[in-house]
Amino acid sequence: MLLHLEFDSSKQSAITRASDDYYPKNTTTQSPHIAAVAFNSIFHGEIVVPDWDMFYSLHDAAARAVGGCGVYVRDKPGQHDFNVLKKLVLPDGSVLRARYPGRPSRDCLFVDPVMDRKSLLKIWNLNKCGGVIALFNCQGAGSWPGLESKTEEEDIIFEQSGKVSPSDIEYFEEVSGGPWTQDCAVFRFNTGLDHNEWLMDYMFRFAISGSLTRLSKEESFDVTLKVLQCEVFTVSPIKVYNQTIQFAPIGLTNMYNSGGAVEAVEFSDSSESKIHIRGRGEGEFGAYSNLRPKSCSVNSEDLEFKFREEDKLFAVTIPAKNTSWDITICY
Repeated sequence: MLLHLEFDSSKQSAITRASDDYYPKNTTTQSPHIAAVAFNSIFHGEIVVPDWDMFYSLHDAAARAVGGCGVYVRDKPGQHDFNVLKKLVLPDGSVLRARYPGRPSRDCLFVDPVMDRKSLLKIWNLNKCGGVIALFNCQGAGSWPGLESKTEEEDIIFEQSGKVSPSDIEYFEEVSGGPWTQDCAVFRFNTGLDHNEWLMDYMFRFAISGSLTRLSKEESFDVTLKVLQCEVFTVSPIKVYNQTIQFAPIGLTNMYNSGGAVEAVEFSDSSESKIHIRGRGEGEFGAYSNLRPKSCSVNSEDLEFKFREEDKLFAVTIPAKNTSWDITICY
């Protein structure tokens, strides 16, 4: 009935619901909701734009960042969690929307990420210049309708581990063309912390709080999450410019879908080598660079930048007055 009703409404709109209702007061339905939309998008996403339904900003919202969907909030006045919303929505009201409907990775297609007590849920998507992967631990937090579990609480495994790899992203060749090293820069957004822990951690760390790792396309690494925890990874192909510069844009690292802020990357070589990154939004821009740049400007204004030598993380703050920007990095 759900499929019949929703596809009937597609005569008026290309946006179609891909799940049962979201029940914010029943926390046991949140995990099955995310999994249901992701799996239904395998089919729905070939025909319509899947709708991930509304949510309360007090609840986890990372799924909407990787879903390639609209962002609908059903908060009561005065009950918005702006720390969450600011990671999804830019000050001008637009969102960093990924290109396709979010779908499960191949190794999740024939497992039960809600009730098999061993599998994590991975959802992938593409941006214009890179990819994004979201990882969720839905085990022990709910059950499918009609399959309610009677497992005692002490039998629940509260931590689950899984592997993440750039190869989890399908069609990666759409963004990795050109002088690609076959390696990727993988930026981990919040290192598995819940929102309150992450915000406290942010105050005491480098301007960009996430971690950056260089991996080959086929490499993977382990991730462990507690129940209802999630993690978001931005994956950007490392490309070679002028034979010596290896560079990969991460995007706005204060946003869940960091790479959604990057519109294009171009290279010029006259008296000095320059990389130009066009994008939108404000906050902390990050990138992988094997070399420390000489200078950096944003919309022709010279700005100070930071460079973390241990993982080659370049960072510059986009001034709040800029809704769109052109970063020029000189080597």
